[in-house]
Amino acid sequence: MRRERKSLEDLLGEVSGPVEILYNSQTGPRVFPGVPAEFSNWREEQRGWRESCVLLDQSHHMTDLYIEGPDALRLLSELGVNSFEGFTPDKAKQFVACNHEGYVIGDMILYYLDENRLDLVGRPAVPNWVQYWAETGGYDVTFERDENSAVRKGPPKVYRYQVQGPRALSLMREVVEGDLPEVKFFNTAGVVIGGCGVRALRHGMAGQAGYELSGPWEDAEAVREAILEAGEKFGLKQAGSLAYQTATSESGWIPCPLPAVYTGEKMKPYREWLPADGYEATASLGGSFYSEDITDYYLTPYDLGYGHMVKFDHDFVGREALEEMSGNPGRKKVTLVWDGEDVARVFGTLFEREALPAKYINMPSAWYAVHQYDRVLSGGESVGISTYCGYSYNERAMLSLAMVEEEVAEPGTEVVLLWGEEPNSSKPQVEEHRQVEIRATVAPAPLVEFARTAYRSS
Repeated sequence: MRRERKSLEDLLGEVSGPVEILYNSQTGPRVFPGVPAEFSNWREEQRGWRESCVLLDQSHHMTDLYIEGPDALRLLSELGVNSFEGFTPDKAKQFVACNHEGYVIGDMILYYLDENRLDLVGRPAVPNWVQYWAETGGYDVTFERDENSAVRKGPPKVYRYQVQGPRALSLMREVVEGDLPEVKFFNTAGVVIGGCGVRALRHGMAGQAGYELSGPWEDAEAVREAILEAGEKFGLKQAGSLAYQTATSESGWIPCPLPAVYTGEKMKPYREWLPADGYEATASLGGSFYSEDITDYYLTPYDLGYGHMVKFDHDFVGREALEEMSGNPGRKKVTLVWDGEDVARVFGTLFEREALPAKYINMPSAWYAVHQYDRVLSGGESVGISTYCGYSYNERAMLSLAMVEEEVAEPGTEVVLLWGEEPNSSKPQVEEHRQVEIRATVAPAPLVEFARTAYRSS
């Protein structure tokens, strides 16, 4: 236990509330370490996953939590909203964890590696939650944690590559030694690439089907070189961190909901376990949606489009609350396509000497806080929250993922996105600016039809 150290609960006791800390966080935007910003340019790299195929390096920016022991599956089942019926080695799933009131702490990819051995891969919020229960809940498990490359000293334990795009399957048939196994979506198989054993997960990320490949770090370069060599005739492009950050805008995944850990008596022991300098205490919160009540930022699985994952065939933290919510799931996840003329006007304010400019729109990834929350309006009234925004060269449009009320969720509906903060926060990435309205059109999420139909129904 870490009782000598100052806890998140201690920190919250010193301020008016968590919004004060997160809205003015000085840690800057989320960092994607270990990968160049661009290999060619982010426009061509984005085109790769739509027109040919692309290699994305995910080895450095995520946390791995390895859980092993006779209670490993029980631990995860009692924390995840997902059903674990039929979950066996060589399978994977998107694991979603909630607090006692049914609000999301986070989601990750869960690999079932071997009997009683699993690996959670993603942002730190869920590994922290699972590790807390592993340490305090009386489970017969051990765990090993491999932090991301911004925190860890030395190389990762494993490499993790994504091969995505309409020609990814052809590339995989070429580079795999022997026959490429038939693998269902979110199942894994062992293959050999570049003379190295590789775990291949059938997966999709950038709106196209593909594979996530992983193995021991010492094999990383040999596997990468084999993929690059085989990929030449398929138009393979390497994608840097700039392009990678925008992929989810097309595929419809909201990667970074604020973890719902800051309130509630049942969550107090967890806040006392969390350190005052950890992810939950330092990750920045920003955008035009502002409330001093942190619970206004909490999201449910239904908000995030995870309703189909919530299964009441087992007991788990938050089950009772989610059963009550299930009859009225609330907001719907959509894509917002920002009006190009309005976006151009925002850039135009940079050249106006007499007026305060609008908040700068970074390209291609426009979100400037780890937890980006922008207000969506219709008829001047708030109808939802927009998050995770960026430019898609494939769509020639600024896109964001949003959760909106049913009455404005129909594709083609016009809404307004409020861009910029009021009050301006003291985050270092936030300059003095004025709020502006940007028109937007509601579209499906995922925006890419292939992501909505073909690979997600596999």
